[in-house]
Amino acid sequence: MPYLRADGYKLEYRWFGPRPTESPTIVFLHEGLGCVEMWRDFPERVAHTLGCGALVYSRVGYGHSDPIELPRPVRFMHDEALVTLPQVLTASDVRDAILFGHSDGGSIALIHAGSDQNDRIRGLILEAPHVFVEDLGIDSIVAAAENYESGSLKTRLERYHGSNVECAFRGWNEVWLNPDFRSWNIEEYLPQINVPVMVIQGADDQYGTWRQVEAIERGCAGHVRTTLLKDCGHSPHQDQPEGTLGVVTEFLREELQIALE
Repeated sequence: MPYLRADGYKLEYRWFGPRPTESPTIVFLHEGLGCVEMWRDFPERVAHTLGCGALVYSRVGYGHSDPIELPRPVRFMHDEALVTLPQVLTASDVRDAILFGHSDGGSIALIHAGSDQNDRIRGLILEAPHVFVEDLGIDSIVAAAENYESGSLKTRLERYHGSNVECAFRGWNEVWLNPDFRSWNIEEYLPQINVPVMVIQGADDQYGTWRQVEAIERGCAGHVRTTLLKDCGHSPHQDQPEGTLGVVTEFLREELQIALE
């Protein structure tokens, strides 16, 4: 299993397709309970379809990456976007990147793209991103805590995170339920985002509403495409893989002229 080092930690990763010297690289940023393996074969399919590279990694405390001391700070997504992600890109020699972020990963992508470290970013693909906190999401996170304690969620997550399962779950769940997190908001980063953006939202997403999409569309300086997928929850690439692959491919080919020869 390959690893890279960033911010003093060892992070597991997978690479698909050409190296960064040969093509743009799509960098996959997982959700709050995700990791490399939970993307399944979707990154590889995207890389194969478009002929570009794909980097998938597990953040610290997830999958088979190093554990981290809890609790995570309220600004943990800022830390990931402004400290860890730049080091991941440098360690991987990525120089021309499209960030593909899911949920928390989408928020991390937005913060990074709206910062002064965005010189390697060519575009954003966002699945169910958050730019502010909604009651719907908090209610679902409370329900997830109950399922983890007395339902099947812990057992299911152990398949992917192993000994990191407590770190992965509590590092996500407890920070989102921290009262100080209710005022979390990253809309200030949006006006600095000048690259093309694709936002994919499931109509049945239990963690966020179309209001998140509207805020991104309203706030970004660059062109924003949006797609609402029916019969789809919080994970479009799992719930509607063909539809998600289709809109991603169309966006990259039309907006970023990625149709490599």
